[in-house]
Amino acid sequence: MSEQDAVRLAEAVVFAATQPVSARALANLLPEDTDVEAVMAELGAQYAGRGVGLVQVGGGWQFRTAPDIAPVLRKVVELPRRLPRVAMETLAIVAYHQPVTRGEIEEIRGAALSQTTLDLLLENGLVTPKGRRESPGRPTLWGTTPAFLAQFGLNDLRDLPRREELLIDPTGPPRPTPAPGEPEA
Repeated sequence: MSEQDAVRLAEAVVFAATQPVSARALANLLPEDTDVEAVMAELGAQYAGRGVGLVQVGGGWQFRTAPDIAPVLRKVVELPRRLPRVAMETLAIVAYHQPVTRGEIEEIRGAALSQTTLDLLLENGLVTPKGRRESPGRPTLWGTTPAFLAQFGLNDLRDLPRREELLIDPTGPPRPTPAPGEPEA
């Protein structure tokens, strides 16, 4: 198989897939001696500057609308329903603290968590059970899914903003304190 045929096959696989396509899945389809990274780099280069681009999200590759065109498409393409605030709060807690139990989510949020919220996140494929904690009652541990990564344009959980990046100082940068005897600015 020629390099161009390998690029064409990879393009077809990524185009047809509903989820990001992993390097392992591509390696299973392409000839043994094929450099998957080189094939995907070539495919990405072919789509550079076009209306659709190849991006790495959720541990694999997926075609996405070019960011500069997305606002125009919102006028014609129906966007999925937004998650309620409580679901987004819960999802953020799971993402940053996983694996986490329902009780821990409630403790962090400072409010009870309804089963409806967990069901909504499960139905959307954003969270999944990750086992059970070895403690009384053996509560379910929750974690995020590859669909979560893809939904939020992340390749890995390490791509989440750090806590320091999310905090906003309402007072602004610290003001220098005047030396004794100097007037305040």
